[in-house]
Amino acid sequence: MNLTSPSQVKSWCIESGFHPNKVLGQNFLVDRNALVAIVDAGFEGLGESPRVLEIGPGLGVLTEEMLARGASVTAVEKDPVLAARLKKSLGDPGGLEVVADDALRFIAHGGADAGFDAMVSNLPYQAGTRIMLDLVIAHRIPRMTALLQTEVAERLAAKEGSKVRSLAGVWTQLDYDVKIVRKVSASCFWPRPEVGSTVVTLTRHDRNVALSEEKRRFFRSFTKRAFEHRRKQLGSIFKDLIKSTARAEMLSIEDWTTIVKGLTDENS
Repeated sequence: MNLTSPSQVKSWCIESGFHPNKVLGQNFLVDRNALVAIVDAGFEGLGESPRVLEIGPGLGVLTEEMLARGASVTAVEKDPVLAARLKKSLGDPGGLEVVADDALRFIAHGGADAGFDAMVSNLPYQAGTRIMLDLVIAHRIPRMTALLQTEVAERLAAKEGSKVRSLAGVWTQLDYDVKIVRKVSASCFWPRPEVGSTVVTLTRHDRNVALSEEKRRFFRSFTKRAFEHRRKQLGSIFKDLIKSTARAEMLSIEDWTTIVKGLTDENS
């Protein structure tokens, strides 16, 4: 089956009695140009035979392309029907491991800590933010490329001062440089989603590598509280800790880490 042919994908679903599940975000990518762009972005800078984690492979369109480029792929699929068919449908390739599991459980149990060179995925819309943040907090994978809801991608990439600056973006940028690669039209999927999609890459940096796990936990709790009251000035949120007229979205990662280091060092 040509996985970038909407008619063939639709025919397989009908013949197999398979109905794409909206709750699981089963919008299958069926556009060759978008497929190549995603994998090109995901494989940029990788060496030969990379180890790649894929979350939500679906019918295997990204999986097939990555295997063809020499990658070893661990594909985590929540839907038991799709997980059971994936390896056989792609010709039982030796470089593919299929894990029938929920991605959040897989990450929580350390599955993403297995020395992957990259993560490349078309993530389900509803769980995309949570999956990305769980991977980011683990900060084990050097490069991650994901097709996400455009709103989510823009929040992850937003810099200080942006109206869409968010807690998710601050947590992500602590350890990753975020880049918007390209938008992907809704017509590139079947079934067609109701929201826009965007490819985003996260490349791990070492600017905060010395930050201890204790300081990281404080960083997350401190910034979470600040963004819960994002319309207030920081000085009014943390009256006994800091004096500032800035609001949460105005601070850079450097600003946040300076505050966190100052507060935690004072209390140590």
